[in-house]
Amino acid sequence: MRGRTNRVTTVRRGRVALSTAAVVCVVAAALPGAAWAGPAGGVGGAGVRSAGIERVSVAADGTQANDDSARVSITPAGDRAVFTSYANNLTPGNTGRNDRVFVRDLATGQNRQFDGYASAPPMLSGDGQVLAYLAPRFANTALYQEHLSRGWTSAYTCSLFTCEASMGANENHQAFSIRFRPPEPNQRVEVRRPDTGALQTVDIIHNTAAVRPSISGDGTRLAYQDGGEHDVFLWDWAGNTAAGPIEGPGRAAELVQLSDDGNKVVYLSGPDTYVHDVASGTALVVPGVKGVAVDPTGRYLLHTPSGTTGPAPLTLRDLETGTDETVTDRPATAGIDTVSAGGRHVVFQSTAEDLVPGDTNGKADIFLRTLR
Repeated sequence: MRGRTNRVTTVRRGRVALSTAAVVCVVAAALPGAAWAGPAGGVGGAGVRSAGIERVSVAADGTQANDDSARVSITPAGDRAVFTSYANNLTPGNTGRNDRVFVRDLATGQNRQFDGYASAPPMLSGDGQVLAYLAPRFANTALYQEHLSRGWTSAYTCSLFTCEASMGANENHQAFSIRFRPPEPNQRVEVRRPDTGALQTVDIIHNTAAVRPSISGDGTRLAYQDGGEHDVFLWDWAGNTAAGPIEGPGRAAELVQLSDDGNKVVYLSGPDTYVHDVASGTALVVPGVKGVAVDPTGRYLLHTPSGTTGPAPLTLRDLETGTDETVTDRPATAGIDTVSAGGRHVVFQSTAEDLVPGDTNGKADIFLRTLR
């Protein structure tokens, strides 16, 4: 799943779309795009990488970026990463200085560039085929989707509301929260039915703040933040019911994300991280750490020290064995969807200059850590 927060307009990895039922949107005509040959979703060359750290925000020939790069995520298979950058030397013929979105094939080292300032972290669908990102469009914000193999492009201009989005395995598994502008305080979440693709509404009782939807890969489960009461709820498509707050009564919680398999919900409460098991209804407490992402299987938790508000060392914990592996001991940042399946790969941003040889650009770079 993919979805992100702490901003009025937010997107979440690999999940994307806007409700046409809620408000009038202008849909730009689909434009032909350059197709990216070869299907994603298989590990390919990424599966034979040696353990260690490499820089992702470089050109295909290894030239380092000449400006800052940020806001990265990776596919479950670990074969593609997406990030934003002001660099104009990551693809041939790029002379602009605007923040752009780049999709990198980690097996071949090839970058593909998408113009337009991304106003929220970009997303890749779970199958790695669809890129989505929010960007300004005239006086509004548009949600852009690009199919990397088929070559189609679509843009949705939203004029009356701000939104957050989350997408599962492909463009057919989507959830979006709609936040109406004042003086209308209401919000709601709409989910595409996994059987028909039709939109259905998930009722929210307290809805005066960001909803932060996080959908499972198959589109059948949705975790969301009830910002008005600082609670986390779990919605199930089969019964069209929401359970919660899953953290229990009388406690404040902050959603991190729902695992792609839909079996684990990670949330923060006080100084600790909790991993809620959907089947048993119980939660594993990971004390004294701030969870920032979970791998698609829900087994591997990426975390920083509790109370972290900026760059900090990153650690990956195996929740089954309780063992930790250092991703980086240098100050770094990461968000959701930065851990591939099985905890094999982690992507992150750092300004540290000693993570890889030859890092002399003095800029924030994107790095890939292969652990096993």
